[in-house]
Amino acid sequence: MHGVRAELLEKQAESLNLPFYKMEIPEMPSMETYEEVMRNTLNNFKDQGVTHSIFGDIFLEDLRKYREEKLENIGFTGVFPLWKINTTDLIHKFLDLGFKTIVTCVNERYLNQSFVGRIIDEQFINDLPDNVDVCGENGEFHTFTFDGPIFSKPIEFKKGEIVHRKYEKPKTSVSNSGCDTDDTDFDYGFWYCDLIPN
Repeated sequence: MHGVRAELLEKQAESLNLPFYKMEIPEMPSMETYEEVMRNTLNNFKDQGVTHSIFGDIFLEDLRKYREEKLENIGFTGVFPLWKINTTDLIHKFLDLGFKTIVTCVNERYLNQSFVGRIIDEQFINDLPDNVDVCGENGEFHTFTFDGPIFSKPIEFKKGEIVHRKYEKPKTSVSNSGCDTDDTDFDYGFWYCDLIPN
């Protein structure tokens, strides 16, 4: 959903001095396919002695419950270090620490094209409509963090094309994007800003 090139993720992990493992799924997988690939991936880590999986979820109860149930099935424990932190406090702390992030995708149900490709700063926060969470926790927007105090160097990129894509709404009880999950029949529309590695 973030629409970020794998090369940029690799550069991000390198700058953070973290190992990089890529889990690949089809572009529009069924929940069964997604869960099978995720289970196999985590089982490989389990064989290496890994016991916990860390998530950045903040307040979506159904998504946390889903993750915890799936992890429990394979003997993993979920860790949620940001859980229930006020999102306005969280984004200001994030910016105050010196992190820099760019909006790579917006859900057109919440935001128009003008928000995609913008750096999150005080002006961005002030421009958000009242019904949009400042951290995008409901799936309103997605980002790519490219610099901060734990990066050895900033990730260099230039902004490329902005494109619009539509997706059929998944018929499932839980959405990985954080969007609501009723069975209303409509398509998802998203604006993406391509980030091109330098």
